[in-house]
Amino acid sequence: MPLPPEPAAGVLYLVGTPIGNLGDLSPRARQVLAGVDRIACEDTRHSGLLLHQLGLRQREREAARLVSFHQHNQSSRIPELLAALAAGEAVALISDAGLPGISDPGEELVAAARAAGRPVVCVPGPSAVTTALVSSGLPTGRFCFEGFLPAKASQRRARLEQLAAEERTLVLFEAPHRLLELLEDLLEVLGDRPLRVARELTKRHEEQVGPTVQAALDRFRGQPPQGECTLVLGGAPAAPPPVWDDDQLRSELRQLLATGLSSKDATRELARRSGHSRRALYALLHQQT
Repeated sequence: MPLPPEPAAGVLYLVGTPIGNLGDLSPRARQVLAGVDRIACEDTRHSGLLLHQLGLRQREREAARLVSFHQHNQSSRIPELLAALAAGEAVALISDAGLPGISDPGEELVAAARAAGRPVVCVPGPSAVTTALVSSGLPTGRFCFEGFLPAKASQRRARLEQLAAEERTLVLFEAPHRLLELLEDLLEVLGDRPLRVARELTKRHEEQVGPTVQAALDRFRGQPPQGECTLVLGGAPAAPPPVWDDDQLRSELRQLLATGLSSKDATRELARRSGHSRRALYALLHQQT
């Protein structure tokens, strides 16, 4: 069955744009950007240049179709964009680079469009989060994206304390002028974990600096970073399983029985938590009685 033509009237399109290499724009993204009635973007000058480089110049009659949409004007712009969708316009949302809606106000627009019953379609494209993650060499099966941590040192350290026990791989964003401070806090709060700092992703001078927090800190102390950075940090080591001795097992059995559980249910529950066999726990329970 042939797919419906795009862009369609009244649809909000989230369009992934290149994070560095212009060749990463998909044919579908090009088609949507060329055909929508309006493109909402973080910076009209930046996005205007990008569209020009991609061969998608605005015709004179379309001079107003590129509109700014950022954290400072989102409260007034969202109703305007919703009205455009209601009037049957096809609207595209793009960020300065990558997929919109990640650490930018696109999240609010998508939520508002969904709440208003407007269709939202994502045209997938490059993302610094997944690009840095899959090329880092760190575990990718489970990961946690934290975006930009607080700029204020005390708040940033407090947030890292909250993440100290997180066992999943962590992905962070950071501006170059704050990278050294973040690396120093990572080392102090979380220790010298595996780390890759990705810069210039998909560009000619792409690099991933690591393999540890200390190694990245040493590198960037001698050579100040440039460009936005994506950090992929190893998660906390798994906590060792508790060691249960007979006294602890007896104490746990007493507590479970005190809650009203039968001997059978108490030993089953403790067997699940401790890894000990139910037969051994029954023996301990018998010794108690």
